[in-house]
Amino acid sequence: MSGCSAAAILCLFSASARADDPKPAAELPEVNVTAPSPIRARKPVVPRPNPTTRVARGGTRAPAPARETPAAPPPPQQGVLPVVTDQFATVTVVPNEELRRSGAATLGDLLNSKPGITGSSFAPGASSRPIIRGLDVNRVGIVENGIGGGGASDLGEDHFVPIDPLTSDQIEVVRGPAALRYGSTSIGGVVSATNNRIPQALPTCSSAPFQSYGLPATAPAAASAPCVTAETRTSFSSVDRGVEGGVLLDAGGGNFALHADAYGRKTGDYSIPGYPYLFDQTRPVNGRQPNSAVQNDGASIGGSYFFSGGFIGAAITQTDALYHIPGTDGSDNRTRIDAHQTKITAKGEYRPDSAAIDAIRFWAGATDYRHNEIGLADVTNPATDGIRQTFTNREQEIRVEMQMMPVNLRFATLTTAYGLQAGHQELNAPSPDNPGTVFNGLFGPNTNNRVAGYVFNELAFTPTTKAQVAGRIEHVSLNGSTPDFPADFLPNGAPQANIARNPSYTPKSASVGLLQDLPGDLVASITAQYVERAPKAAELFSRGGHDATATFDIGNPNLTIETAKTVEVGLRKATGPFRFEATAYYTQFSNFIYRRLTGVMCSDDFDSCGTAGANLNQAVYSQRNALFRGAEFQSQFDVAPLGTGIWGIENQFDVVRATFPDGTNVPRIPPLRIGGGLFWRDANWLTRVNLLHAFAQNDIAPIAETPTPGYNLLKAEVSYRTKLDPNMFGAREMLVGLVGNNLLNEKIRNSVSYTKDQVLLPGIGVRIFANLKF
Repeated sequence: MSGCSAAAILCLFSASARADDPKPAAELPEVNVTAPSPIRARKPVVPRPNPTTRVARGGTRAPAPARETPAAPPPPQQGVLPVVTDQFATVTVVPNEELRRSGAATLGDLLNSKPGITGSSFAPGASSRPIIRGLDVNRVGIVENGIGGGGASDLGEDHFVPIDPLTSDQIEVVRGPAALRYGSTSIGGVVSATNNRIPQALPTCSSAPFQSYGLPATAPAAASAPCVTAETRTSFSSVDRGVEGGVLLDAGGGNFALHADAYGRKTGDYSIPGYPYLFDQTRPVNGRQPNSAVQNDGASIGGSYFFSGGFIGAAITQTDALYHIPGTDGSDNRTRIDAHQTKITAKGEYRPDSAAIDAIRFWAGATDYRHNEIGLADVTNPATDGIRQTFTNREQEIRVEMQMMPVNLRFATLTTAYGLQAGHQELNAPSPDNPGTVFNGLFGPNTNNRVAGYVFNELAFTPTTKAQVAGRIEHVSLNGSTPDFPADFLPNGAPQANIARNPSYTPKSASVGLLQDLPGDLVASITAQYVERAPKAAELFSRGGHDATATFDIGNPNLTIETAKTVEVGLRKATGPFRFEATAYYTQFSNFIYRRLTGVMCSDDFDSCGTAGANLNQAVYSQRNALFRGAEFQSQFDVAPLGTGIWGIENQFDVVRATFPDGTNVPRIPPLRIGGGLFWRDANWLTRVNLLHAFAQNDIAPIAETPTPGYNLLKAEVSYRTKLDPNMFGAREMLVGLVGNNLLNEKIRNSVSYTKDQVLLPGIGVRIFANLKF
């Protein structure tokens, strides 16, 4: 107990553990991912006790369905770099313990420092959507438990993603050919969040006494007995005076498992290290980013029924958010977004006793989303506070996959998986402003119907050489309307009526990849993919002011299919004291769809384009070829033992360059970043310090984009976890810690954010967190 002087509070808990703390485990934690491929190997299972009989009511014995429960994995070490080596392209994994330590409130904030990933950070802590390799919104998919996340975050950077890391158990970022599983609108990649809202296994309760990680456990109690487990997740943050908390409950018995969770978060305006407004020095700030407070909450309840060979389950989830929009316009108009989403999801799996079919899986979901953008119509008149814009999204989706049993082709073992996906979406964005015109909202009512089929083939030539061949074809039909804009989009008699549009597209995509084990536990991969993407509704039907981007968006109903041709090579190592992954990629876009700023200014209606003093940039959705190329690297090296643990170094690097054929730059591309740090960990403790340097971004678009200065982001953390004696502490397991962010109090602006010249990222802050399992 010699270390207790440095952490007296934590030692009150650790004193009950064995004094002879274990040495660091030689085995590294296994990284299990589910999002990349529909082909999954069977995992080892342990049979439940007494699988053939059970006691029925009245005391008689009755047959019981055969059920299997996955063996409980050993507790993963904290802070170990998770490297996925069995996939054909890079997969970034944020495991549960890192989620608990991070405390990020949005997916964009959570992933912002990962190689190759940034966040839009339109409203830090409230709305920040992941950007992968410089690609955002319509090229990055977001799913939860295999079903689209819903919401309207792909329609505006000020819109939040209704998936909260506080209730997630793991986040996976999938790039490359595996994105074909989810649709052509995932060219950049897919962010997949998983949780236990639809249980996939019966919970198990352990009768083992409390113990420290790394010590042998006694046999668990019979899994057939009724079981209830609970978990609490709480934290406090100084930079925004924030508090958050969540409670998760899991129960099981017989053939049923249930899950329920509820969470909430509330913050004030966050502290900043300087003056946020670059081009207006007259506004009062008082050390905090004006209009940046957040309040959100949610709850979910779900359950599953287990039968011989599979399970089926469903859940209903409610998500609510009320958050403010920082920036000059948001602050002046007191803009805030009041959002609500109700989502019903279902999924299941069946493994039949068949010589041909290994597994059949399905996912289904229905989303009802609505948010109101509230603010002042007249900044000088508080009585004009009201709804300025409404977004609604009603969406249904279903996906079915069938994985076949492996087939011996003599030269290789072939495993095939087929998938069918279908969806329907109804969008609307009305506004009470500009009544009687065709510009009362960003776009009018529109629908999107899509159906797709895909196939993944994996060939194992030898235990060390594998290949993948995949393909997808889909049909997308949209129905909406746009005004008949003048050819030059300038006010030569503004359009007075909407014209019905019903474009349809049939995108086709394919990929091929090779995975090769090399000496020294190295794994190399090379993939090539051809992906076609159909335009989205916002790109086709927009015809109004868009406050999030400070643009007057004009959709183009004549857009054609966008095509991306990519080659990616990778080298990875997941075992041993030196772990790393390195990736390089080259993507050639044909008919790349983007917002083209014309240099003309408009106010809220089209008639005023070119009027002096207007405040919106005219933006027309256009197409031209583009070239993206880049590289990513991260590593971790266990240098040497130190005390009861190991100390080591880690580093990272990422770069993306995106240009049009004439050499001009694609707008809002992340800068070159390089970073590194030190860590020390043992079975209970983790300490880390890390510095990430982002270089200045001067490769900018020629219109309406400004350079972004570089910055240094210094983070440090210390955390402690242990088993507890439930009889003494109530809880059976604890994870607590302290995290410091932006410890240099740097003025950080995000080059990919539309509001970077008006919004600074949070300054120096400290977060304390506690996670208890009962």
